[in-house]
Amino acid sequence: MAVYVDNERISWRGRLWCHLVADSLEELHTFAKALGLRRTWFQAEASYPHYDVTVSVRARALHMGALSADKAMLIACCRKLKAELVASQGQFTSSSSGHQLGFWTWTSSPANVRP
Repeated sequence: MAVYVDNERISWRGRLWCHLVADSLEELHTFAKALGLRRTWFQAEASYPHYDVTVSVRARALHMGALSADKAMLIACCRKLKAELVASQGQFTSSSSGHQLGFWTWTSSPANVRP
């Protein structure tokens, strides 16, 4: 089991953003909590489940043991997370009213994430 973070560095609202995922939802939420991320920041309704993190949070995640991942690795991992989420909720609801950050969509703002 592992936690992964990309290096997308997508500019949004004056910050650079990356994506945090893991091999399982439990591991992702546990790691995110250790990073100081709020569960409400989890992007469950995005194209793929993930947490948005600033580049400084990305650096902390790498220091804590997350693995740097390219886009292909992240998408493969996200597909597993999505399947797990669908199984746990019985359905996956996507929202067309979400925000777009790179190839990700979210319905709540990640602007409150600490740098």
